[in-house]
Amino acid sequence: MKRHPLLSTRRDVLLAAAGAVAIAACSKVPSGASGTADPRANALAAMKRATTFMRERCAVNGGYVWAYSADLSNRWGEMEAYPGMIWIQPPGTATVGHLFLDVYHATGDEYYYEAAREVGLSLIAAQHLSGGWNYLHDFAGEESIRRWYETIGKNGWRLEEFHHYYGNATFDDAGTSEASQYLLRMYLEKRDEEFAAPLERAIRFVLDSQYENGGWPQRFPFVDDAPSLHGRPDYTRYITFNDDVAGENMKFLLMVWQSMGDQRALDAIHRGMEIFAATLQPAPQAGWGLQHRLEDLKPVGARSYEPDALVTHTTATNIGLMLNFYEWTGDAQFLARIPEALDWLQSVRLSGDDIKMPGREFPTFIEIGTNRALINHRRGSNVVNGEYYQDYNPEKPIVHYSQWRAIDLDGLRARYESLQTMAPESLAARSPFNKRDDFVLPRFFSTRTIEVSDLNSNAGSNALERPSPAAIAELVNNLNDEGYWPTPLVAVSNPYTGDGDLEVAAGDYSQTRVGDASDTSPYITESPLLGISIGSYIQNMGVLMQAVDID
Repeated sequence: MKRHPLLSTRRDVLLAAAGAVAIAACSKVPSGASGTADPRANALAAMKRATTFMRERCAVNGGYVWAYSADLSNRWGEMEAYPGMIWIQPPGTATVGHLFLDVYHATGDEYYYEAAREVGLSLIAAQHLSGGWNYLHDFAGEESIRRWYETIGKNGWRLEEFHHYYGNATFDDAGTSEASQYLLRMYLEKRDEEFAAPLERAIRFVLDSQYENGGWPQRFPFVDDAPSLHGRPDYTRYITFNDDVAGENMKFLLMVWQSMGDQRALDAIHRGMEIFAATLQPAPQAGWGLQHRLEDLKPVGARSYEPDALVTHTTATNIGLMLNFYEWTGDAQFLARIPEALDWLQSVRLSGDDIKMPGREFPTFIEIGTNRALINHRRGSNVVNGEYYQDYNPEKPIVHYSQWRAIDLDGLRARYESLQTMAPESLAARSPFNKRDDFVLPRFFSTRTIEVSDLNSNAGSNALERPSPAAIAELVNNLNDEGYWPTPLVAVSNPYTGDGDLEVAAGDYSQTRVGDASDTSPYITESPLLGISIGSYIQNMGVLMQAVDID
């Protein structure tokens, strides 16, 4: 069966790779494309050619997916996409927009501002009436997107978030957060009124979706007829910490507060902090789950391979945020129970032969009550005949969702002990709640992860380290005749040919990323084809941007 290349990556992978020359199997650019001794001029010319190709050949109404076949006949986001689709989920449309705006800041060339504006208008067109965004948008219309969900989406065995079309917006995978930050940047750039109302809708979405107790659901507005999927009730209304939903929302609101002085944002942040303390479970299992129920604030699962359990990496993330909250406020409640949470993580830490993955000493899921690790497995061959289940056996775990995590527990404990020595009043001067008259957003978003600490200083002056002439020449010379960097698309997916069969196909799919031929989930191939990668484009442009930065 024919298989197509797909870039399957996440925002943190993309950002980690930026700042280093992206590795790609590339054909050489024709002679004369780098025909000057001036590395900066060469970099500028290559950037313009690559961006022209992206805007004129790849974009759909100013929006982008994650990857394209070399002949542009196929395209993919996290899954295979229809021709009229753009992807909101990073590294998608807003990620490209951030890059365009960054390059505009680095070069002063209005061409890149116009490219950034196109992205902004695309996101506005894709914005849900409520103000948020779905993972993807289809410019072909509602009938087309429903057809996609009923075919490609529904048959991605491990991608259960695509098994139903809710028709609303999601906080999952930071898509809404990144798009909201982008509209804020575009509005602040030139105070262009065409971005004012969409930005207000995005702010309202974050505010309207917040529960009275300070938490946020995964999806909003709520859908009354949301189905029970794979034997589990609808999870989209639960208080969600998975993928740092609350942390991402508060970071966006801090940007709004610091840049616009919007008191609504500050009030919502204060409420948002309270839900962390409220949902921390009692000792000796002082931890958090991916989601928590509204009625009793107990941990609850979501997808069928996310059981009702305490979750170690979520607990570590939330500990870090609670330490942030203490730094922001000096409020002792955010430190009071941190030792309990640190002790619980230590209690489930593996050692010796129990460590199944070097460097990953913490099981992902911990059973409530027993403190035993729950390990995910699967049986069957596709979404129709297959299922996920949990037990205590560490052998043959699923591989597409890590069952063990790397956590810097010692670092968290050291930070806690350091904060204990600081007087609360000494923190007040550094609080991001203090509105700064000279505040500006960071100049560059695409080559770094923006932290809250960046919002408490004059982050607009963050200069980049310039690459060597050899690194510049390598990227310039690797741009091909058409104007893109050919990249091995290391993941592949089965095209949709029909729903999965009730009969289990021959073979063992317990530790694969994909099931039988009906499974549309992406998986890794050892024989990648060359194509066009948004991730590689952003990485390479980020390196060249460092070479041309005018600041």
